[in-house]
Amino acid sequence: MKYYIIAGEASGDLHGSNLIKELKLLDNTATFRCWGGNKMQAAGARVVKHYSELAFMGFIEVVMNLRTVFKNLSFCKADILQHKPDALILIDYPGFNLRIAAWAKKQNLKVIYYISPQVWAWKKNRVKGIKQHVDKMLVILPFEKDFYANWQYEVEYVGHPLVQVIDLYKEQNPFAAKEKIIAVLPGSRKQEITTKLPVMLAVANKFPGYRFVVAKAPGIEASFYDDILKNHSNVQAVSDSTYSLLSKACAALVTSGTATLETALFAVPEVVCYKGSAISYAIAKQLITIKYICLVNLIMDKPVVKELIQDELTPENIEKELHELLSNKNRQLQLQDDYKALKKLLGAGGNASANAALSISKFLAK
Repeated sequence: MKYYIIAGEASGDLHGSNLIKELKLLDNTATFRCWGGNKMQAAGARVVKHYSELAFMGFIEVVMNLRTVFKNLSFCKADILQHKPDALILIDYPGFNLRIAAWAKKQNLKVIYYISPQVWAWKKNRVKGIKQHVDKMLVILPFEKDFYANWQYEVEYVGHPLVQVIDLYKEQNPFAAKEKIIAVLPGSRKQEITTKLPVMLAVANKFPGYRFVVAKAPGIEASFYDDILKNHSNVQAVSDSTYSLLSKACAALVTSGTATLETALFAVPEVVCYKGSAISYAIAKQLITIKYICLVNLIMDKPVVKELIQDELTPENIEKELHELLSNKNRQLQLQDDYKALKKLLGAGGNASANAALSISKFLAK
């Protein structure tokens, strides 16, 4: 079986790599051509475009890079036609992947979507296109099955792949003593790092007894961080060690996204930080209808962790919230109870990567 997989972000690279491993267990002759990153390549895929070349944040930023976006779309279509896969697997990355899905359906390709776009947050009318163009949708958040059912579209909940990823890491690294470390996870795109990391680190000198450790994003050159980090004496950075960092950290400052779930599954108290360009944020505020931006809060349907969004993301607010996490014992206990409930919800589907691979295999065998 020949697969073509498209992932446009670090989280997609991680989940795509584990899906590849599980598909290989079911079919050791399977081949994979991908848009992704180092993890998918290590799993045995031929990566033709790295996600670090693809990520543009916000409405204005996408418009400014439209020429590159359309160039990538054209290249992707030509590459798929040349490769002639038996199935196309799309992983999140909706702005790009939904366009590819619509095109691929016209080419009579089998289109499978693993990890649904967050259409429940905004642009819900995109579900109409998904129903037309996606042959099989596999979702990883518990509430997504009901959301799609309201649109008369049957999807399959396979569980969240991060549960197995982090459980496996803990099994292989069974003990890590907690240290006076504040983990700083500023995102995987240069633009968001430039916007948020200086604000996140502005509080470092307010916590002299702690080390602030920045998790560098894969695919971004180490020198990119130098100017931001150089003026902070109690700040250091690590590469390819995010899970090791989270296993030791006593608290974390985290950019919204998959990292908020990873931090929660490591049971680390966190403050969620989000800031975009003023215009992009103003547009998003008009379109997004959900109560929270953090996945932890969305899944639990309550404010489990504090979200500092846009103008609220200030050094003063970060200092206040971080101090609360480090000193308030009742808050710490409540947070751990909520984290346990979150993990139970996400793990209800079982091994997500294995479930997804089996579902894809059965679907293509029909």
